[in-house]
Amino acid sequence: MAFALDDHWVWDFWLADDGATFHMFFLHAPHALGDPHLRHRNARIGHATSADLVNWTYHGRAFEAGATGDFDETATWTGSVVRGPDGLWRMFYTGSRFLTPDTHANIETIGVATSPDLHHWTKQPGPICQADPRWYETLGSSSWPEEAWRDPWVFPSADGQLWHMLITARANNGDELDRGIIGHATSRDLEIWDVQPPLSEIGAGFQHLEVPQVVSIGGKTHLLFSCDTAKLIDQRHGPVGGIWSVAAEKPEGPYPIASANLVASEQLYSGRIIEDRAGHPVLLAFRNNDENGVFIGAVTDPMPIVERNGALWIEESA
Repeated sequence: MAFALDDHWVWDFWLADDGATFHMFFLHAPHALGDPHLRHRNARIGHATSADLVNWTYHGRAFEAGATGDFDETATWTGSVVRGPDGLWRMFYTGSRFLTPDTHANIETIGVATSPDLHHWTKQPGPICQADPRWYETLGSSSWPEEAWRDPWVFPSADGQLWHMLITARANNGDELDRGIIGHATSRDLEIWDVQPPLSEIGAGFQHLEVPQVVSIGGKTHLLFSCDTAKLIDQRHGPVGGIWSVAAEKPEGPYPIASANLVASEQLYSGRIIEDRAGHPVLLAFRNNDENGVFIGAVTDPMPIVERNGALWIEESA
């Protein structure tokens, strides 16, 4: 496995390429917690670098969680990194605030930190983006235990005039177990964000669509996301979950989630695609549970990924 820590679980991650070095930012929590389920309440963002996506150097935490009362007071969760026209790197990340120690009730909102070099980060006052009840489910509006507004994936429009943010969200209507959608926000300056209607429809069989990423492979646009077996319902209930993809006409959607195909089973999760130094698209993911259902928490080596017949596939080694 490409990256692991001896004393921490490692799971969701995202990548940035400065042209010379690959930077991986990842969630991690200490084994000393005892129960891997507690990692979500104790997640912090770590940083590692690599020249080849295989051999990594660990640099410690990017920054800490917030103070009591802050939007990220409990934990810092998944995000993405982009470089703006001003040359400044921006990490858009999820702030999690659990309301009580003995329930799963938590509110998720989006914050941002900036850096001149991908090593030294300054958190900005937040949150900068949160669920809008006009379109999205909020805590207490259903029986769902969290206000899902996380995993921001930010990318520019083709003309560079608008920035798009894709978000793991849930709709405020329909069957409560089938409300998983891709939330959407836009910005012209990476500073002020306007929440927009979702970019997918409810009723696709997913309770949530986690860690979204838009990629172009073979000249075609695909949305990558993750959903495990436990969060599949209706027509998808029963088959194994994991990493999914669906083709789209353009990067900014809409995304026909009902047509999504499984890329990898849930032994792998939080898939991310990036081009290696040879210009080939590769998939990295974190190792989820072993054959006994025990959480592993480490990142894989890169795996070649190809587009075939409108779907993404991991290319088997010769």
